[in-house]
Amino acid sequence: MDVNRTILSVKNITKQHQTTQSSGITDISFDIIEGEIVAIIGESGSGKSTLLKSIYGLLTLDVGEVMFQDKRVLGPDEQLIPGHKGMKMVTQDFSLNIYAKVYDNIASMLSNTDVKSKHEKTLEMMEHLHIAHLSAKRITELSGGEQQRVAIAKALVSDTRMLLLDEPFSQVDALLKNQLRADLKRIATDTGVTVVLVSHDPADGLFLADKLLLMKDGQLLQQGEPRALYNNPEHLYTARLLGNANVLSAADALTLGIDTAGKQLVFYPEWVEFDAGALQFTIKDVYYKGFYEELLLEANGLQIRGVQLTVGSGHKKNDQVLLNIGRYITPDEIA
Repeated sequence: MDVNRTILSVKNITKQHQTTQSSGITDISFDIIEGEIVAIIGESGSGKSTLLKSIYGLLTLDVGEVMFQDKRVLGPDEQLIPGHKGMKMVTQDFSLNIYAKVYDNIASMLSNTDVKSKHEKTLEMMEHLHIAHLSAKRITELSGGEQQRVAIAKALVSDTRMLLLDEPFSQVDALLKNQLRADLKRIATDTGVTVVLVSHDPADGLFLADKLLLMKDGQLLQQGEPRALYNNPEHLYTARLLGNANVLSAADALTLGIDTAGKQLVFYPEWVEFDAGALQFTIKDVYYKGFYEELLLEANGLQIRGVQLTVGSGHKKNDQVLLNIGRYITPDEIA
């Protein structure tokens, strides 16, 4: 596979649900490379799901076009069954036959022209998603996380080139979430399938994605590789969305001896150097987090939260500590 081949191009698309106020997406453009995992993230109402449905061809666009493998994706008014046959979408309701067995739900996506191949592909996909032991169970007997895995297996078994996932981890508990994330990443690598997922949890994108698309108020605010966006957010919104960012006013920054030329100062807790420099703070609280402790610090009404120390460091509430903000940024003030 040519890893540099563009599989999807979104070109200046706009879709507004209401004419009286902004509701939807406006002038969105980006490309997706074959085999990439792309995460669309943003706060509630930012246009994530509208964008995903537009990619799949479930909505009639006001402006622009979506190209899949160099061919325009048709809208719901242009074909009998909405959606593109080269893609599969897994929604939050999973769209499973709840009275059928797991095996039958997955196998139903394959033709009966080659029964042996159908059986082998079904078993292989169940093994990929660690649900082979559930083969004979009915969907009604499964947990939400297990149903999610069945839905993904059903979507992928028919040689799908692009998998669209709408909030794929919303019904998965914390213990299984990382396993499912890792499984998705492994399957994408093994099969070459391109994955586009929508999530309200930025951790999904940071963990999984090759590319992040950050949405706000129907606009594509920033896009790029997760590490680059995390370390160099162009906007306050990006910094707050992706990490536990501390945001200080220009005046507060000056009290710390940092001149930001009138801009707000932003830094993540891990950028703070502890017991270094000349900035004295009081530990207002200590929060136990297992293998580390998280501190709330204050100096003259200015608070810094999230600074982390390993358990057993000896620091306790009301101790005086020295800090140095080793790195900071002054992004645009879109919050």
